[in-house]
Amino acid sequence: MSTSKPLSLCEWSCQIYDYPANRQKRQLSWEEVSDHPLKPLVVTVIESRVTRRTLGGSTTSSTGSSTPTPTLESLAAALEGTDPLTHFARQEMDPLSKMAADMWEPVPTDQRKSKDALLDDVIEPWATRKSAILNKFTTSEKLSIVTSFLSGGEKVVVKAQSSVVDKVKNRLEQLDDFEEGSVRQMMDLTQQEYMHRIEQLNQELVQAWNHDQRVKALKIAIQCSKLLVDTSVIQFYPSKFVLITDILDIFGKLVYDRLRTKAEYYIPGSKTPTSLPESFTPDMVPESAKETCRNWFYKIASIRELVPRLYVEMAILKSYSFLTSSEFSQALLRLTRMIRGIGDPLVAVYAHCYLCRVGMAVTTGDREYIKENFYDFVASYNQLFSPSVRAELNRQKVDLSTYLTLYTPALDWILQGVAANAPEKLLVEILTRCKEKCNNSALLLNTIMAAFKPSYIAARALQFIEMVSACDEEGFPQYLLFRTLGLCLALADPPAEHRLQILNDVWRVVSRLTDAGHYVSCAEVWIQFAVRHFSSREVNTFLGDIIRHMTPERAYEHHYPQLQAVVNKVLTHTRDFESLFTMDKFLPLLDLFQKESIKVEVCKSIMDAFTHNNVQQEPTNDPVIINALMFICRVMHDSVNALTVDDEKRQIGNLISGFVKKVDYGRDFEQQLSFYVEARSAFPNLDSVHAQLVQSVNRLSVETRRIVKGHHTRKTAAFVRACAAYCYITIPSITSVQTRLELYLLSGEVALLNQCLGQVDACLKAALSLVPGLPRTIEVDGKQRSSEPYLISYLCHFLSTLLVVPDSPEQGVLYLTRGLLNVLQQYAWEPTSNARCVVYLHVLDMLSAAAQETYLYHIEKVDSNDILYGSDPKFISEINKMCSVLLEEILSHLKYLNTNEQFQKQASLAMDLFARVVIRGDLKEPSMTTLAINLWNLAHRHGHIDPKLSCVEKARTLEYLKKKSMQPGGNLYADLVKKLHMQTS
Repeated sequence: MSTSKPLSLCEWSCQIYDYPANRQKRQLSWEEVSDHPLKPLVVTVIESRVTRRTLGGSTTSSTGSSTPTPTLESLAAALEGTDPLTHFARQEMDPLSKMAADMWEPVPTDQRKSKDALLDDVIEPWATRKSAILNKFTTSEKLSIVTSFLSGGEKVVVKAQSSVVDKVKNRLEQLDDFEEGSVRQMMDLTQQEYMHRIEQLNQELVQAWNHDQRVKALKIAIQCSKLLVDTSVIQFYPSKFVLITDILDIFGKLVYDRLRTKAEYYIPGSKTPTSLPESFTPDMVPESAKETCRNWFYKIASIRELVPRLYVEMAILKSYSFLTSSEFSQALLRLTRMIRGIGDPLVAVYAHCYLCRVGMAVTTGDREYIKENFYDFVASYNQLFSPSVRAELNRQKVDLSTYLTLYTPALDWILQGVAANAPEKLLVEILTRCKEKCNNSALLLNTIMAAFKPSYIAARALQFIEMVSACDEEGFPQYLLFRTLGLCLALADPPAEHRLQILNDVWRVVSRLTDAGHYVSCAEVWIQFAVRHFSSREVNTFLGDIIRHMTPERAYEHHYPQLQAVVNKVLTHTRDFESLFTMDKFLPLLDLFQKESIKVEVCKSIMDAFTHNNVQQEPTNDPVIINALMFICRVMHDSVNALTVDDEKRQIGNLISGFVKKVDYGRDFEQQLSFYVEARSAFPNLDSVHAQLVQSVNRLSVETRRIVKGHHTRKTAAFVRACAAYCYITIPSITSVQTRLELYLLSGEVALLNQCLGQVDACLKAALSLVPGLPRTIEVDGKQRSSEPYLISYLCHFLSTLLVVPDSPEQGVLYLTRGLLNVLQQYAWEPTSNARCVVYLHVLDMLSAAAQETYLYHIEKVDSNDILYGSDPKFISEINKMCSVLLEEILSHLKYLNTNEQFQKQASLAMDLFARVVIRGDLKEPSMTTLAINLWNLAHRHGHIDPKLSCVEKARTLEYLKKKSMQPGGNLYADLVKKLHMQTS
C-alpha cells in the first residue's frame, strides 16, 4: 500500500496543466518559500465572519477584529500583481532604441485567414440562431433558480494574507463558501421572471468585475453553470442554455481582456510598454501575465462539480493563447472526453455544442474535435430512448417527439461545423456510423440532411428515402424528414433518371398522412420539386391531392400560410401561364382561401407574376387565361371599399392595369374593344383602371388609323367614332379632375386625328367645363403645390391643339377660344398672380398664328380655319377684337400691380407684353408704337428686372428690331430703335 504524501492544490494543478515552462522548472532544485520576493504584500484586514458547514451539518464560525491598514490592492488583484521592477523600465527610450523600435514591426499571424475564413463563411453565426431558439422553446411551467446574489449582493470577505499559500487558501475557501454555504432558491417563476433574474445575474457579474471583485464574478459564473444541470422544465432547456451561455461568454471576455491589459509588452529596443497586438504570440506575453492566466485555470480546476467546471473552463478557453499556441487542440479533445461523464444526454449534447462554439473561435482550422463531439453523441444516441428518459418524460408530461426536437439546435450547430466544406466521403462515413450505432436514427438523419451540402444529399436521395422509410415513426416523425429532404432537393437537383421514382416514393408515404398540418408542411416543400421537374399534368395531380387533404373539416382555414406558399412556388417556377390556367385544379385551389384578405393577397401574387415576372412574355388572347385572370382581378377589385387605403388601391389598380395591357387580340379590333367594355363594367371603382382603359382605347383608335393609312372606310370610321364615344363616356367616372382634363384633351386630339370633328368639340368643351373645378392645390412629388403652374402648362397645350381645330358651321367664329376666355374669367385666380395674364399672352400668340394665311402645322385630312376662312377680313376683324379685349385685360392688371406695389411682377409682365407687341403687332399704327415704348419704360422704371436678364433681353430685342429695320418698309422699326435708345440713355 502506497504511503505517498497527498498532492497540494498547486502541485495537482501543475500536473494537469503541464506547460512547457513547468517542465523546465522540474529540472531545477525546488525550494519552498513563503512568498514571491517581488510580489507586493497585500494586507487587508477587516472585521469578518466566516461561516462554515461541517460534515455533520453543524456550523462553526470565527470572528476576527483588528485595525484596518491601508489597502494596497483588492482581493481579486492579490494574485495578479505586477513586478515592481517594471516601473524602473518605464523610461523614455534612448535614440538608438527608438530607431530600433521604428524599424521593428510585429509579424502578423493571419495564416488562419486562408482556411478558417472560408469555413466561417459557411457556418451560420450563433448570434443569428439565438433569437429563433428563444422564440421556439418556451414554457408555461413554473421555473426555479438557485442564487445567492439577487437579494442585494454579497459582502466580500478579505483576510490578512501573509503568503501566496494563504492567498490561494483564502480564495478556495470563498469558493467552498459558495458551494457549501446557504443559498436561496426562488420558486414558481414565470418564464419572463426567470429571464429577468438571469439578466440580473449578468449585471451582477459585470458589476462585480468592474469593482475588482474577481472571486464574486467567478462564483456567479459557477452558479450560472450549475443552472444548466437542472432539467426539471425540460422543454425550456434550449432557451436556458442560450441565456446562461451569454453570461459565460461575457465572463470569458472579461477574463481575456483583463489578461491582455496586464500583459504589457515591450517592443525590442523599447523601454515603453505597449498593449499586445491583435495577433500576438505567447512569447510576447510577460511571465506575470502568464502566471495570472495559469492561476485562473487553477481556480477553475478546483471546482468540484463536473458541469460548472467544464462550462467555466470552456468560457475562458481563449485565454490559453497567453500560454501556448499548441494547447487548444489538446484542451478541446480533453474537454470533449470529460463531457462523456455527464449522464443526462440533453445536458451533454448542449455541453458539446458550447465546446464546439467556443472552439471555432480559437482553433486554426483543426475541426477534428467537432467530429469527435458528434461521434460521442452518436455513441450515446440510444440512451435517448432508454427507460429512465421515458420515465422522466412521463413525469413531466412531455411526449418523445417534443423531447427529440430539443436536441435540434445543439445538433444542428455541431454538425454544421462537421459538414462545413467537408468532402463527400465524410457524409458516407457518418451515415455508416449512424447505421451501426443507432437503432432509430431519425433525429440524426434530419440533422445530417440539414447540415451537408444539398448536392451531396440530392445525389443520394433514394438512399435517404430508404433510410427515412426504415425509421421508427415513434419520436421524430417521418414527415419532418421528408420535408427536410424536399428542402435539399429544392436547392440541388437529383439525377434526372431518379426524379420520378423519388417523387413517387415520397408521395406514397406523404399522401397517407391523416394530419392536415403534417401533410401540408410536406406539400409546400415538394410542390417546388414537382413544378421544376415535371409537366403540368403531374402538377395538376399534385394540386388535386392538396385539395383532397385540405377540404375535410375545413382544414384549409388553419393552414393559409402553407397554402399561400404552395401558390407562390407554383407561380415562381411557371413560365407558361397558359398551361397553368388550363389545370382544372388551380382555380379550385384558390377557392380554399375563404378569408378575403388572404385571398386578395394570393390574387395579387398571381397578377404580379403575370405582369411583372413575365415581362418577356408575349401578350395573350387566350380566352382561358383571360377569363381566369378576369376572375382573379374581380376578386381584388371587389375587396376595395371606402376604408381601403390609397396605397392598396394604387397597388390593385396597377396590377389590373397591367393585365389590361397584356391582353391583345391583334387585328381583331372589335373583339379588343369588347374586352375593354367588359373590363369597364367589371372594375367600376378604380380610377387608375379607367384611365388605363381610356389610354388603351385611344391607342386602339390610333392603331386603326395607322392600318388604313388615314383613309377610313365606312366601317373603320364607325369604329373610331365608337372608340371616341367610349372615351367620352368613361372619363366622367374618374374622380380626379386633373386626370379627366388630361384624358379629355388626349381623346380630343385622337378624335381629331381620325377626323371625328363632332367628338373633338365634345371632348374640348368637356375639358373647358372642368377648368373652374380644378383644385387650388395639387400633389406634386408627394407635396401640395399651387395648381396655377400646371393650369398654365395645360392651357398652352390646349391652345396648340385649338389652333388646328376647325370652327363648327353651327357655332360662331373661334367659339372654342371664346369659351376658353369665358372660363378664364370664371376661374378664381390669385389677385396678385400673373397667371391669368400669362395665359392671355399665350392666347395672343395663338390668335396671331390663327391670323396667318397658312398655319404652321396641320392635321392630315382636316381642314383648319386657314383653309375655311382664307384670311377673310371678317375673320381677321374678329381676331383683332379679341386681341384688343385681351390687351385691355393685361393693361388693367398692370395698373393693379402698380397700385399694390408689385413692381417685380409688373416689370416681368410688361416686358413679356412688349415682346408680343413688337413681334405680333402692327407698328404702322402710332398707338402700337406708343404702347411698345410705354411698356419698355414701365419694365425699367423701378429697376426690378434682373440686370443680367435685362441686358440679354435688351440686346436680343434691339437686334431683332434692327434686323426688321433692314427689311423693305422697316423705317418704323428703325424709328422705334432710336426712341428706345433715347428712353434708356
